[in-house]
Amino acid sequence: MTDLTDRFHVDKAEKTCAASEALLLQIMERLRDPQRGCPWDVQQNFASIAPYTLEEAFEVVDAIARNNSADLQGELGDLLLQVVFHAQMADEQGVFDFAGVANAINQKMLRRHPHVDFSDLAEAIDRNRLAQPEPAIARGDAAQQTQRWPNVVKPRQRAPPF
Repeated sequence: MTDLTDRFHVDKAEKTCAASEALLLQIMERLRDPQRGCPWDVQQNFASIAPYTLEEAFEVVDAIARNNSADLQGELGDLLLQVVFHAQMADEQGVFDFAGVANAINQKMLRRHPHVDFSDLAEAIDRNRLAQPEPAIARGDAAQQTQRWPNVVKPRQRAPPF
């Protein structure tokens, strides 16, 4: 996959976001450090933190249902921490890192939105490399996920009603 981050114009707001992101990644790296980190964080693995990831997603939905922006901001941060936690563990195993996660979703969004002109954001994106989405690409992605969830409670079954 092509790394798109170097192809986008970076303004002051984006630099501030990048600094916050870098600090979060450094904090998680330290928490997972076997010599200087937190013993609890060091002991965790993908399976042991999966329930926390799901819990944080439900708390995001709850904050939305309560129309509470302050709580939503905090809960989105908690959910982001879960993404960073998983990415850090994957990086430790040499599988992927947070940049790879971000790049994967960038690629997916570009692939799913060929009708949107991104030329002002990323002039060097090679549209020929991006597969043209089929009309049901989003439904296809969801169907694949559902087939992989036989041992997991499906989030929509437990989400609070609106």
